[in-house]
Amino acid sequence: MSPYAEDGVWPGVVDSVPEEFRSCVEEPAFNDDGIPTVTACLWRGSADAHWQTGEIDFPEGHADPVGADWLFRLLVDRSPEAYASFVGDYYEVPVDLDAVRHVCALRPLADDVVRALNAELTVADLAEDIAEIGYPTR
Repeated sequence: MSPYAEDGVWPGVVDSVPEEFRSCVEEPAFNDDGIPTVTACLWRGSADAHWQTGEIDFPEGHADPVGADWLFRLLVDRSPEAYASFVGDYYEVPVDLDAVRHVCALRPLADDVVRALNAELTVADLAEDIAEIGYPTR
């Protein structure tokens, strides 16, 4: 599905990108001789409830030949369960789902929640990071 193998973008990948994002598709830095160099495309407008993709006619026998479902699964599924599954697989350690739910709900951190995710850390250890990202403290 590479634009180089197909002499252009695979049908449906960018066809339904909204006008507000069309300049991104046409941006010369993301094009090669006028052809967008893209195999997967997602967008999300400020009023959208979730990420959007084009309607792609995948090659026969391949539900996700470009790997977009795998690559972008955390953008599409924002649930604590999806994140806990990703972290568990990536770091090869069990993940406390209740602690992930606590953080995803943006509830103030306590040492027991932090330690459930990393036994070597406390809220005090994370104070600078918490302030930097604006995580709620009350």
